[in-house]
Amino acid sequence: MTALMIQGCGSNVGKSLIVAGLCRAARRRGLAVAPFKPQNMSNNAAVTVDGGEIGRAQALQALAAGVAPHTDMNPVLLKPETDTGAQVVVQGRRSATVRAREYPALKAQLMVPVLESFGRLKAAHDLVIVEGAGSPAEVNLRKGDIANMGFARAADVPVVLVGDIDRGGVIAQIVGTQAVLDPGDAAMIEGFVINKFRGDPSLFSDGYRLIEAKTGWRGFGVVPHFAVAAKLPAEDALDLGRGAGGGPVKIACLAFSRIANFDDLDPLKLEPAVTLTMVRAGEPIPGDAALVILPGSKSTRGDLAFLRAQGWDIDLSAHVRRGGHVLGICGGYQMLGQRIEDPEGLEGAPGVTEALGLLDLSTVMTPEKRLTRSTATHAATGAAMEGYEIHIGRTEGPGRERPFAFTADAPEGAVSPDGRIIGSYLHGMFAGDAFRSAFLARLGASAAAQYGAEVEATLDALADHLEAHLDVEGLLGLAR
Repeated sequence: MTALMIQGCGSNVGKSLIVAGLCRAARRRGLAVAPFKPQNMSNNAAVTVDGGEIGRAQALQALAAGVAPHTDMNPVLLKPETDTGAQVVVQGRRSATVRAREYPALKAQLMVPVLESFGRLKAAHDLVIVEGAGSPAEVNLRKGDIANMGFARAADVPVVLVGDIDRGGVIAQIVGTQAVLDPGDAAMIEGFVINKFRGDPSLFSDGYRLIEAKTGWRGFGVVPHFAVAAKLPAEDALDLGRGAGGGPVKIACLAFSRIANFDDLDPLKLEPAVTLTMVRAGEPIPGDAALVILPGSKSTRGDLAFLRAQGWDIDLSAHVRRGGHVLGICGGYQMLGQRIEDPEGLEGAPGVTEALGLLDLSTVMTPEKRLTRSTATHAATGAAMEGYEIHIGRTEGPGRERPFAFTADAPEGAVSPDGRIIGSYLHGMFAGDAFRSAFLARLGASAAAQYGAEVEATLDALADHLEAHLDVEGLLGLAR
């Protein structure tokens, strides 16, 4: 047993959760297991133990596997900065920024670090469970592919295909994938899984048998919709709900066009005293919000322009006049200052943008990216904190004389004189139960959730769910 690859008939079919559940199931069998995704595209990243960054989904899968997240688990990470360009992170480090049409020429070079990372994981573990990206049916992208069949064939890893019945047309998804694949690619596929079924699975038995007959592939089961997946960190901004909870304290988060590291919000969604609302383009900031969060952004100046285009700057001014609280995290922190300078054009055209002026500080974008895990102490309450930093830019000014927290190295963040405007570079701060409780208490809400324990319990429930509905032994038995 060495490796197995889970590919999908499309994006968001549930590959990440299937891999996480299989990692937990393999771990419970006593196997040393690790996740791997050759190429991911996401602005939701995690800082690893070796000081790099990978997709958030692979960090969750590592947690399911009981191992620390490492850059080898996601050697190529694409972080979109515009509609046509993305930052390329290779083995945890920023390598280049390229336009979409330039990336195909780069892919051939990237197979080398992909196979290097995969080889190291294989050597150190009993089993590596690999996640594909998008769909192998995108045959127009097959040349130089490192994410799906290009990787599977280069590394000789058997593939299981996941179809999403919830979006409809699952028979065509799977049969059609086989129809467009090169015969050599199709030969890598050993079977299929039907995911996100709602209702009585027996009603799909004829369709299931039809897929087996048409493709010659083995079916490994039908997985019912796993509702409690909402308790796990979301990888894709599309997974951000319209709102969560029904508590009396309303927290509104601005849904930037390039929102990043939005799993900062996940612990708040589980608090019964909180109602978390995502404010979308064209919607006003709710007038009854106790707290407005400006989250991380992959394009700070671009999203500041987006904020103003929605009229949210006017809403924020009214919110502050009413005595409301504001929290800016990372890019959101930079927006709270007086100005943002990008002299080298690291996130777009070079220039200076006037910021919101809610904190007395300014940011200069610099090429060096800060990637670090941090422990800290909340200045206002003394509560212990844990988090991570993942940003470019240096933020300075008189406002930093009133820090939000203290790390082992230095004061961190800034707070307005009245304590209601807060800026911080610390992602993941709300995952800690002690700090989250102290922070919410200042908004008049009591914390009840035990976030880490709930995530672990949900991963166990996910593994149980797959064991009940899939031939997990058969799937793991495919690995070679």
